[in-house]
Amino acid sequence: MYAIVEIAGQQFKIEKNQKIFINRINEKEGSKVTFDNVLLIEDKGKIDLGTPAVKGASVTAKVLSHLKDDKVIIFKKKRRKGFKVKNGHRQYLTQIEIEKITAKVSPKTKKETQPKANLVKEKAKSKKKPTTKKTSK
Repeated sequence: MYAIVEIAGQQFKIEKNQKIFINRINEKEGSKVTFDNVLLIEDKGKIDLGTPAVKGASVTAKVLSHLKDDKVIIFKKKRRKGFKVKNGHRQYLTQIEIEKITAKVSPKTKKETQPKANLVKEKAKSKKKPTTKKTSK
């Protein structure tokens, strides 16, 4: 079973007991977090795709730690001008562990549909005959 979840503007493919790094969230270490924006759930070959999110589905995770990523160096240079700028930063991250993926199964109501033969007949009736263009001499 896996799910695709949007967390802080990024989409992650997650499974149970998986550890992932996400952008820093304001939760204490050891606390539990619930993400409700589940875009897709796959369970035993059955895929449930949301429009845009799956209703009633959620992902529960545990915050393991807050940390900083490796340093990213930004170097800008314009040739022949003597312009050089070197900057860098370390991104703040949160490590979480996925504990549970829940998919609320809602009973789907079947819509009454017309047989295809009836639809084809209705379309044929609604089509107008093409008009012929009159040509002048």
